[in-house]
Amino acid sequence: MRFTLGKLVATPGAIRLMARLDKLIPVKEVAQIGAAIGREFSQQLMAALSPMDEVELNTALDRLVASQLVYRRGSPPKATYIFKHALIQDAAYGSVLKRDRQNLHKQIAETLLVILPATADHEPELLAHHFTEGGLHKQAILYWKRAGHRAIERSAHAEAISHLTKGLEVIETMPDTRERTLQELDLQTILGSALLATKGYAGPEVERVYARAHEIGQQIGETPQLVPVLQGLCLFHLNRGELEMARALGEQLLKLTQNVQDPNLHLTAHAALGTTLFWVGEFVLSREHLEQSIALYDRRQRRVLHLDSGHDTGTMCRFYRAYVLWFLGYPNQALQQSHEAGLLAQELAHPFSLAYALGSTSAVHQWRREAQAAQEQAEAALVLAREQAFPYWLNIGTIRRGWALAMQGQIEEGIQQLRQGWAQLLVTGTYLSGPWVLAQIAEALGKAGEVEEALTVVADALATVGTTSNHFYEAELYRLKGELLLRQEAHWISTTEAEICFQQSITIARDQQAKSWELRAATSLGRLWQSQDKHQDAYDLLAPVYNWFTEGFDTADLQEAKSLLDVLSS
Repeated sequence: MRFTLGKLVATPGAIRLMARLDKLIPVKEVAQIGAAIGREFSQQLMAALSPMDEVELNTALDRLVASQLVYRRGSPPKATYIFKHALIQDAAYGSVLKRDRQNLHKQIAETLLVILPATADHEPELLAHHFTEGGLHKQAILYWKRAGHRAIERSAHAEAISHLTKGLEVIETMPDTRERTLQELDLQTILGSALLATKGYAGPEVERVYARAHEIGQQIGETPQLVPVLQGLCLFHLNRGELEMARALGEQLLKLTQNVQDPNLHLTAHAALGTTLFWVGEFVLSREHLEQSIALYDRRQRRVLHLDSGHDTGTMCRFYRAYVLWFLGYPNQALQQSHEAGLLAQELAHPFSLAYALGSTSAVHQWRREAQAAQEQAEAALVLAREQAFPYWLNIGTIRRGWALAMQGQIEEGIQQLRQGWAQLLVTGTYLSGPWVLAQIAEALGKAGEVEEALTVVADALATVGTTSNHFYEAELYRLKGELLLRQEAHWISTTEAEICFQQSITIARDQQAKSWELRAATSLGRLWQSQDKHQDAYDLLAPVYNWFTEGFDTADLQEAKSLLDVLSS
C-alpha cells in the first residue's frame, strides 16, 4: 500500500518546520507520514507507505536526520526514527490536509496488519488509534476492546479505562443500530471490571457503568452478554451491603445461564450466588455453589474469560471456599484451600488476583487466630496494593494489619489502623465488611480496657446485621458482646445478659451449621458456667461440639476448648 500526499498547507505550528523543509518536498512528505505513524516510526513501515523507491526513501530519511528533526536508532533498512520533540511531530502532522489524514491513518492500520501482524496482539491500541483516525469505526472498536482486555490481564487498569473510554467515544459517532448496542454493551462491561479494581467494588463510577450496561442489555433481551453485567451489578450491591439485591441478581444470573451451553457463564453465575450466600450466612448452600463454580473453572483457557470481575474467578471461589470451610468447622482444610488459591494466583501472575490472594489468606489466618501470619499476609497485600493503586485491598490490608497488631500487644497502633482502614473503606461506599470490621475494632478496644466503647461498637455492628441481612458474623458478635459484658465493672449485673448473648450465639451458629462459631460460643459459655460451679452443664455443652471436630487441634480455639474440658472433667 502506498500513500500519496495531497496539497500541503502550513499551520501556525508548522511554520518553522515548513521553513526548514520548504525546498525538500520528499523529506517533508516522509516527516508527515512519520508524524501520522507516531512519535516513533520504523523504516520498514515507512517503506510500505511511501511512494518513493528505496534509494529515494533512504536519501529523504538521511536528509531528515541531517535536519536534526529526528534521531535514528539502528541501521537502515531496519532503522527506527524518533522525532526530537513532540512539538516537531505535531507540526509535521498539522501540515497534512485533513482530507488526507483519514486515508493515511487507514493505510497505516491496514499496512501494520500485513507487515507486522503481531501488532494485533501486542499493541492493539496502536491499531485502534489508526482505525479511529481512519474513520473505520467497526475495526477501531474491535481493537479498543482488545486493548482494554489486554490491559486488564496485566492489571494495567488505568490504561484499560483509557482504551475503553476511547472505544465508547467511537461508539457515539455510529448510527443507532443493534450492532452498536451490542458493541457498547461489551465495552461498558469491560470498563466496569477495570473500574472495580481502581475505584473499589462499590464506587459510584462502577454503579454508573454497570447501570448503563444493564440499561443497554434490557434493550436486547436476556442474552449471554448480560451475564458479566449482572455479575458486576451483583458485586456492586454486595459490597454496598445490599445483600437482598445481590442475591436476587445472583439468582437471576443462574436462571439466565440454565439454557446456555457455556461453562464459563455457569461458572460466573455459581460464583456470584456462592459468594453472596456466604455473607448472608448460608454457608452450606454457599459451599455448594462455590464448588460447582470451581469444577467449571479451566485455568488453561485465556485468563480474560475469568476476569470480568477484575480478578480471577477461580482464585476468588477457592478463597471463598476456604472461608466457608473455616466457618463450617474445617480449619486445616480452610488453610490448605487458601494456599492452593494463592498458588493459582501466583501462576496467573495477575496483580489484582495476587492482592486478592494475600488479603484473603490474611483473613483465614485471622479466623485461626494466627496474628503474626495474618500480619505478614496483610503487609504483603499492602505493598502490592500501593504499587498497583488498588484502593480496596489497601484499605482491607490496613484493617487486617491493625487487628494483627492489636492482638500482638500493639493495641493503640492496631486500633488506629483498624479505624483508618474502615473510614477509608466507607469513603469508597463499601459497607459489606461492616459487622466483621466492627467486631475487630471492638475486640481491640476490649483488649485496651475500653469496654463501654467496645460494647457501643458491637451494638452498631448488630444494628447493621439487622438492616442488611449480613448474618455471617452475627454469632461472633453476640459472643463478643457477652465477653465484654462480663468485663464491665458491675460484673454481677451483666452475667445474666452475657449468658443470654452466648446462648444466642450458639443458636445462630447451629442454625448456620457454623461449627467454628459454635465452638467459640460454647467455650465462652462453658467458662461462665465453670465460674458458677455448673461444671457438668459446661462439660455437657462443650464436649459434643469439641468431639465433632476432626482437624485443627493445634489452633487456639480447639486448644482452649480442650483445656477447659480437661479442667471440667477433673
